[in-house]
Parts: sequence; C-alpha cells; structure tokens
Amino acid sequence: MRIRTLPAATALAVLFSSAALTVGTGAPASADSSRAIAVSQPYDTVVDAKHQRLFISDPGNDKIVVTTYAGVVVGQITGLSQVRDLELSPDNGTLYAAVYGADKIVAIDTATQTQTAEYATGENTDPSRLVFAEGKLWFAYGDQWDSGLGAVDLTAETPTVTLDLAAGHDYASPPMLYADPDNPGTLVALDAGISSGPVIVYDIASGTPVIRVSANKGGFPNDAALTPDGTHLVMAGPGNRALTEYRLSDLEQTRSFPVPDEPMGVDIAPDGTVAATIYDFDDQGDTHVFAKGADQPASVRDLHGSTLWNDNGVVWSPDGDKLFALTSSSYETRFHVVDAPRKYVSTATVSAPATATRAKQLTVSGKLTSNLALPAGTPLTVTRTDVESPKGKSLGTKKLGTGGKFSFTDTPPAGGRVTYKVSYAGDADHTAASASDTVEVSRATPTLTLDKNRKTYAYGADVKFTAHLGKTYKNRKVEIWADPYGSDKPNKLVKSGTVNSSGNLSVTLDLTRDTKLSAKFAGDARYKAKTVTNTVYTKVRISSSIAGHYKTQSAWGQKYHYIRKSKDPVLKTTMTYYKGRKQRLQLQAYYQGAWRDAGSEYFPLGTAGKSEITLTGTPTTNIRFRFRSEYRDTSSGDNVNTTTYGAWKYFIFTQ
Repeated sequence: MRIRTLPAATALAVLFSSAALTVGTGAPASADSSRAIAVSQPYDTVVDAKHQRLFISDPGNDKIVVTTYAGVVVGQITGLSQVRDLELSPDNGTLYAAVYGADKIVAIDTATQTQTAEYATGENTDPSRLVFAEGKLWFAYGDQWDSGLGAVDLTAETPTVTLDLAAGHDYASPPMLYADPDNPGTLVALDAGISSGPVIVYDIASGTPVIRVSANKGGFPNDAALTPDGTHLVMAGPGNRALTEYRLSDLEQTRSFPVPDEPMGVDIAPDGTVAATIYDFDDQGDTHVFAKGADQPASVRDLHGSTLWNDNGVVWSPDGDKLFALTSSSYETRFHVVDAPRKYVSTATVSAPATATRAKQLTVSGKLTSNLALPAGTPLTVTRTDVESPKGKSLGTKKLGTGGKFSFTDTPPAGGRVTYKVSYAGDADHTAASASDTVEVSRATPTLTLDKNRKTYAYGADVKFTAHLGKTYKNRKVEIWADPYGSDKPNKLVKSGTVNSSGNLSVTLDLTRDTKLSAKFAGDARYKAKTVTNTVYTKVRISSSIAGHYKTQSAWGQKYHYIRKSKDPVLKTTMTYYKGRKQRLQLQAYYQGAWRDAGSEYFPLGTAGKSEITLTGTPTTNIRFRFRSEYRDTSSGDNVNTTTYGAWKYFIFTQ
C-alpha cells in the first residue's frame, strides 16, 4: 500500500499578541567645549576682538580659516601660498599675513575678509614672522643662516619694504618677533634656530633697529609672550620644565613658572595671567594657568589632544575670560575653548560600602582635591537617592576636613540601590565638583507564586491564572506577562494591578500555543523585586475524516468506514496551522488479536491547515485498519504546541 499527498490549503491560529562601587570625578570646568575643525596644519592664531572672530593660518592648505569664539567656521581666505604668521592692526581693522610661498605680505579687511593690499618682500625672501610696532610691520624672512629682519613702513604714502635690518646680528633662522604698544620703541627677536638661543632686544624708536641688549638663553624655544606692560618676556622652552621670565632692560631672569613637562605655547592675558600648554606625557593636564603668580600652583586643564601646536598652542580672548587652543591627532584638528580658565579644577571622590544592611548605620567618606587646596570647613551638600526618594533627599551640609577629606554616617531607611552624592558648589577660585557612590542595601525576599505550572490544555481553552503576593512594605502591585511560543509573537503584559486583600491578581487567557507566563513584583523599600515563571502547554486542534467509503457501520465497538478495494480512499486531516508545520499520519492494521503498526509518515499542511492523503494499491479485504493524525512537538516542524494525538478513524476494505 503506497501513501501519497494531494494538494492542500491554511488554518488560522488565534494566538495572544505579546509583545557596585562607582567613584565619581569632578564635574567639567564651566562650559569648556571642543569641536573638530577643518584645519590640517595650524600655524598661527590671532583673535579679533572687534568682530569676535579668530583667524587661523593653515599653510598646508594655503588658506586662513575664520571662526567664531566657539570654533564654528564662518569663512575662509584662500589662495595664500604656505601662509604663516598673522598680525592684527591695533584697531583690529586689518589682518596682515606672511605669505611664505609667494614672497609677500598681504593686508586683509577683517570685516569683509577680502584682501586690500599686498607688499612684495623680494624674490626668495620667504617671509614667515610678523609683528606690528611704531607704524611698521616688522617681518622675519629667509631660511637658516640666510635669515634676516625687514619692515614694511605703513606710515609712508606709498608703503615701502626694507630688508637687512638685523643691526649686525647673524640669524640662524627667521626670528620670532614680539612688540607691545605699552613699551614703544622696543622690538624683541628670538633667534630660535641655534642652540645658544639668543634673545635680541632692539631699540626701534628712530625707525632703524639698534641692538639695545642681547643674551644667550638656551636654544630652540617653542614660543614666547610679552607681559601686558611690554617690559618682560616669558619664554616657553626649550626642553626645560619651566616658563622663564626675563626683564627686557637687561635680559636678567626674574622668575619662572613651574610646569611638569616641556612647555609648548604661552600667552599672557591683559591682567598678567600666564597660560601655557605643555607636552602632556602622563595625561595629567596640558593647559596650565598661573592666575596667582609663579609662586602658586597652576590651574590645570586637560584638553585630551594628541599634540598641542607650539607657538599656536594657546591664545587668550581679548577680555581675558577664555582660552582658545588647537590640538591635532593623526586624523583631525580640534578647537578647544576653556571657560573660566583661572579657576582651579576641583575633583571629588566618594567611597561607600558595596553592601549594607537596611536600618543599620554606614559610613561614607571621600576627598575633594584641587591644585589650590580647599580649606577645612568648606561646605559640601549631601543627597541620598533611593526607591522612596527617587529625586533625591537632602542630608544637609557636611564640612570638609583637613587634607581635603570628609566622612559622614547615615542609616538608610530603604533597601535596594542607594546612592550618596556629594556636591561642592565652587567659589571664585575653584570649579564646582560632585561625585557619587552606590550601596546595595539589603531587602527581604517576598513570597510570589503563579499557579498552573506545566499544565496542559486544549486548543482555545480559557484558563484563569492567579499570581499570589505575600507580605510586602508598601508596593502591592503585580504584573502578569504572557510569552507565547514562536518568534512571531513577543512577550506581552496581559494584566497589571494591585493584588486583592488575599494577595491575589488573576487573568484569564485564551490559550492557542504553549505559553511562558511570568509574574513580576517590582519591589519596594523593604522587599526585593521578584519574578516567577511557569509554562503551560496547549494542544493543537485536530479533526480527521475518510472519503471514498460506500457505507459506515458500527462494528467491534467502533464506527467503521467500508470501502471497495477498487476505490482509493482519501484520509483527510485539518490541524491548527503554523508556518512549516507537518502532520504525522499513523496507520495501523489489526491482526493476530492486536493493532499493529502499518506505517507512518510526515505530511505538510496546506495554508488552511489541511492535508489529504490518498491510499493506493491493492489492499487485502476484510482486514481492519485505522489511522490518526498527530502533531509531534518539534518533530512536526515547530515547538509552538505540545504533542497532540487525533482520534482514530477506522476503515475496512471489501470486495
């Protein structure tokens, strides 16, 4: 007897829809910011107070980039071959740029950002450094020992360019130039290309430079800046770990500003505050501000930049309220703004026990540190956050002890995750800081149950499930979730509410699949959260019939279908449909006093959940047969339902 399948079609299945220790650090200082900027090789930066703009030369791209004080690019001045140093006129109306690759200096209107004039410096002069003094634009030019000092006389009706104004000094490289209107008639030049590192102070009152004083100060400085009165020079580097200040009248050292690594850039605010950037090898801070002088520690910030550009490393805003700096890595240049740079960064740490017992006293300790030590008695605000005070509850003000240390005790009334936050508001010299630590405080374990675990139900059965919650503190709410088997049906909240006076919450579900049920209690101040799960199993719906018989008749205690042996009967099955599902057809024959296996095979269901199997061949007459359709969990192609056996259907072949 051969079994074969005929075309078939789908059944609709109606299913449920478902769907340690943390130590804090100091808060960021004020509103410090950082952003990437489209500059590949920043060389010089000047700040235009009149229009609140920064001009940044980028010789690698032959351009000057124009930004706001926030570092937002608002313009570009292009076509300036290998542009180097920049200088602003005293009224900030004109920007002068040394165009190294075109042997000229250009004048640019700062309002319109358009070129208004240019001054040729001579073939192969390669102008690279600029400074404005006594109505002239002084510039350094040349290369190595062919370097010199020149000037553009802007007071002449037709500005003229004069070279070879070094007054007998033989420069090893184009000098770094500095001047200040508060010390008229003085021009300072640093011969940075030689190990002796001469500093030359010129008297330019007559219009022709005369060396007033010079001295060797150690070679290869990275940057320098004049004090606001123009009488002292602060030099960054070379190679030592200090910023050194020299008096211009005799070039004697007057003081030094200690920094931990080689200083790269320096600038001085109108009030005399010195800011420097350093090679930050240990990632402890690359920007040092000496607001209280050289004999006090620096206020330190970390810009987290791979490289701080020398002689372009740091620039004050004209009002002295902000610092601007550029850092570079292998893939980008970043523009940094440091707000309130004179303030010392405060850093807080908090340490609490990892675990504690509810309603028992615990101790929280920590430190508040700064380069400028905070005095004992400094007030700290303490807040406790827990399940009963999710927005935080003030524990009042605690006092800082000696050495920046503090400690306090508390008795947590609530269990679970309890966070202690300690905050310092900051003052005129220090930034604000806060830190927190979390303690896991013990809670009791509640009783939570869910009934009917591992029960089996008929397809479509309406079943009532009850969650029971035992004693708790305040929270009496429970959720019941249902997660039907099958990836097409997500877990879904089916009931949420407060348990009744007996501690029960119930929901009735129409079961069409095996289903994982969960009861969840979120916990409260004295009892832990808890979830319990169970699984109930749901059979499929199966109906079977026989087509092709000529009569039915009761025999041997069953209803038999009588079929002519010349007729091929069709065994029909309808089963709850699921994608890819197969039914297992089991055939048995009765002989020698028992039902014995006559073959079985899996057959796919059509999209209507139907399967029709035709039995062909030449059967033996007067032998009793029966068949049933089965859904076998997993073997039938899925595990959405539990194994289900259909009813036996009986038949017999006759002549």
